[in-house]
Amino acid sequence: MKKQPMLAPSYLSQFSCIGSACEDTCCAGWNVAIDKNTYKKYNKVHSDLKPSLDKHVKRNRQSNGADDYARIAMKSDGFCPLLNEQQLCSVQLKLGEEYLSNVCSTYPKVSNIVNGVLEKSATLSCPEAARLALLNPDGIEFDETEELLNVRNAIKNRLDTTVVNQDQLVNYFWEMRIFTIQTIQNRKYSLVERLIFLGMFFQKVQQYIQTNDISQIPQLIANYTVLLEEKGLSETLEKIPSLTLIQMELLKSLIDTRVSRGIRNQKYFDCYGEFLTGIQYTKDATLEEISLRYQAVHDNYYLPFMKDHEYLLENYLVNYVFIHLFPLNFNNEIFEEYIMMIIHYALIKMHLIGMAGYHKENFGIEQIINLIYSFARTVEHSSSFLREVREILRKNEINSMAYMAILIKNN
Repeated sequence: MKKQPMLAPSYLSQFSCIGSACEDTCCAGWNVAIDKNTYKKYNKVHSDLKPSLDKHVKRNRQSNGADDYARIAMKSDGFCPLLNEQQLCSVQLKLGEEYLSNVCSTYPKVSNIVNGVLEKSATLSCPEAARLALLNPDGIEFDETEELLNVRNAIKNRLDTTVVNQDQLVNYFWEMRIFTIQTIQNRKYSLVERLIFLGMFFQKVQQYIQTNDISQIPQLIANYTVLLEEKGLSETLEKIPSLTLIQMELLKSLIDTRVSRGIRNQKYFDCYGEFLTGIQYTKDATLEEISLRYQAVHDNYYLPFMKDHEYLLENYLVNYVFIHLFPLNFNNEIFEEYIMMIIHYALIKMHLIGMAGYHKENFGIEQIINLIYSFARTVEHSSSFLREVREILRKNEINSMAYMAILIKNN
């Protein structure tokens, strides 16, 4: 059998669905797209499952593409109507795995094609994938390997960095990607320092884009690599103030926007409740009072645990960078992509601080896994909410490095 080259984080080779042992289900809580080929297969099915397929698989008239050609109409409780009484997939049981849609067949794996090479990783909305990706204290590593050509993949993005027209931003994708991951994994500095440093870098990259000087990016990377080796960097970053009140007010308002739309995932709803209880958030308390409690919880419960477990959030960020082809986007708004990464990080950290206040000395890895996988389901998989976040940040002019530093720092 023919094979194709593949680049993947090493944790992916260890992944396999744990089925009924999983604390959650991937068959509830979101919209499930049915690709065109699978939809056509369903139309030709001759079995007792045919009436259910006709009833619950609906053509998506708003879609012009083959990937989202139809959708499964989920039940009122959010669960897939094609599950049997044992909560197992009746399509797979009665028709076989080849009748699963691309989404159902490949989840939680995410595939991109970069320069003709398959890149495969996993979304951390799957609890088992989250454990494998996050719990390695040595950090995420990547393997160059091969995969059989007949393996089914749902390609999310395609990128060619070898375009003929030179001095396009895409030409520097690999340099910026490698620099980003190396910086995030540079444990000579705290994660806070690494993220602020990256912000300074991407702010400068954005300036080069605006002045048509992107050919300077390789030299900029070289200069910032030298800066990382200089001892004075930590002293410079320490001078940046931490403004807990502004941080919590902004992040809480963003997540309130998401919560107001309704939460389907019970685990996230539980985590959000623990966050509010942990900082004693009440309608009667002033923001100043809540902010003081938020900071106290950070200092007394969150920080003592995270000092030795910062690799958990480091691994989250490295996986984020790889899976999203960071830092590129279609509008060359490089700094905006950095902002969105920081928003994800800061929202996760905000929740965890409150949850640490709720669990106190019992706060640990279990709570972090629960939050990150359910946060991914609720926030990362909500493209409409993420678009709204971008608009809120632009409208309120919060899309600056000064604000990002506020969101990153807590002490």
